[in-house]
Amino acid sequence: SSSGSDSGSEDSSLSDSELQEAFSRGQLKPGLNVVLEERPKRCNDVGGLKQCLSELKQQLAWVERLDVTLGQAVDPISQSASSKDAVDPENDFQREMSFYRQAQAAVLEALPRLRKLQVPTRRPDDYFAEMAKSDQQMQKIRQKLKSKQEAMERSEKAKQLRAMRKYGKKVQTEILQRRQKEKKNMLNAVKKYQKGLSDKLDFLDEEQTSSQGNKKGNTNQRIKKGPNAKRRYKNQKFGFGGKKKGSKWNTKESFNDVSSFRSSVAHNKGPGKGGKKALNKRPGKRARQKMKSRAR
Repeated sequence: SSSGSDSGSEDSSLSDSELQEAFSRGQLKPGLNVVLEERPKRCNDVGGLKQCLSELKQQLAWVERLDVTLGQAVDPISQSASSKDAVDPENDFQREMSFYRQAQAAVLEALPRLRKLQVPTRRPDDYFAEMAKSDQQMQKIRQKLKSKQEAMERSEKAKQLRAMRKYGKKVQTEILQRRQKEKKNMLNAVKKYQKGLSDKLDFLDEEQTSSQGNKKGNTNQRIKKGPNAKRRYKNQKFGFGGKKKGSKWNTKESFNDVSSFRSSVAHNKGPGKGGKKALNKRPGKRARQKMKSRAR
């Protein structure tokens, strides 16, 4: 038993490479490797860690490292930096917002230091960098985006045209309905007038005024406009003779003036006259024959 424990301790002290060589030669047997159920004891080797850190650490200037370690930037709305405990790690929005605020704080700290060291932070105008995708691929993407944009514009125009047609049809139906209503009201008024239920003819006046509205508007415009320059020059040179057309039209006063009317001589029906029919009466057949025989 003592020899077995000694061999086990020797095997356990072997390195990994020696164990692999022993396994390839077939020297390892079941029972030699013991699985420890207890967790190995952890030791905090501060000295060893500091030694490793000193070996890895390089004394470089900040411009070569560009490391910035800060908290979150101040929220402009609440005017306070959100604390670390206030961020819920399960809430995606709060977590991403905390990263965003921390990046903002780092940028606000690093940019002035870079400008102080005269390090350019903006890309120059003639900057050229090799793209991850070729120009042909980007051209295809541009064409696809352009076709999508044109399709969206066409659909928007079609939508507007449909809306305009719908509005035009609505206006047209409203006009037709109004005309039908006016026609129906006029027919009802005519029927009432024919049956003697009403003695008003206002519907005729309304129809005439509605039909002559445009004509009156046009004549008023023409009257206000006045004659052209050629007509004014001729009026100044030859004078204006006055109104010719409509000079013999009756007026309201001349129509109502009946002082010159004489019933005794009206229509050639006065005393001693046979009237218009008597003057133009054709002689009979015998009289015409006698007149012919006399002429012979």
